[in-house]
Amino acid sequence: MNSYNDDIKTVATQSLDWNLLTGKNILITGATGLIGSCLVDVLMSENLDAQIYALGRNEERARKRFSTHWNSDKFHFLSYDVSQPLSCNIDFHYIIHAASNASPNFFISSPVEVMKSNIYGTVNLMEYGINHNLQKFLYVSSGEVYGEGEGKKFSEKDSGYIDCTLSRSCYPSAKRATETLCICYATEYGVDVNIARPCHVYGPHFTESDNRVYAQFIRNVRNDEDIIMKSTGEQYRSWCYVVDCASALLYILLKGENGQAYNIADENSCITIRELAELTAKIGGKQVIMQLPDDQEKRGYNPVKTSTFDTTKLKGLGWNIKGNMEEKMRSTIETLK
Repeated sequence: MNSYNDDIKTVATQSLDWNLLTGKNILITGATGLIGSCLVDVLMSENLDAQIYALGRNEERARKRFSTHWNSDKFHFLSYDVSQPLSCNIDFHYIIHAASNASPNFFISSPVEVMKSNIYGTVNLMEYGINHNLQKFLYVSSGEVYGEGEGKKFSEKDSGYIDCTLSRSCYPSAKRATETLCICYATEYGVDVNIARPCHVYGPHFTESDNRVYAQFIRNVRNDEDIIMKSTGEQYRSWCYVVDCASALLYILLKGENGQAYNIADENSCITIRELAELTAKIGGKQVIMQLPDDQEKRGYNPVKTSTFDTTKLKGLGWNIKGNMEEKMRSTIETLK
């Protein structure tokens, strides 16, 4: 079984033209989150002749998360809230916008801020980039943009139902609107834009505020507790290991066609929430216990029953992955231990 650090290093062996990043400044927003921080790890491990700018709101968290990178002359942390105009004078040649509260607790407590971080954040970053030699903008959207479909795998041209009158819809609705905003910048201002739509992603180094099911299950095992399920767990989802997701983002950044969206998922990792709980419990030697959710918790739940993705388009860029979900979940848990 590979460790998280082993998996990070394998990305360097993939068929990407790393020379495109030579001499460039790369900005990653949401850099202390699950996906953003993994992307920073990958780029810092590549020994690139490039400057990596990690942007986030919590410097204390960033210092802990990036302790191995902090003193590198290629790593820079910027304390910044993307919902505010960016104030500096650095040319960011590549911007990867991954800043968005993606945990259900934020959908309940801060739906306005969830929308602002996507829509306002993209406006602020685009306007800055247009005036500072931006070469490409990659927006990290979400598979939640598809809403409820007909049960088949979603391709990039599909669109399902989202109830816009629910505050829980702040997340998928903001992602949908921001995707269109990105394409508008491409059309009107000539910005080279790509959109990534990750499925449900798991891995180590999630934040302490992340209350998505995978994080809750992993915390239970890490704390030597049985896994608590707050639903019957019948929702069927595509999943993807965070290192595979980071790898996919780099394929899209370096090979993606301007104006195109790409699904990110491991098509061999489609399981129900119940099966995810059972898998995590098996690895940790624990049991799965059912517990009824309270009304507040229910408000944050994703109502979509089935959400699986077709990744043919992404694979057309040359992206592929190895290994299975059990191995990668074991690696995740061992890393946290």
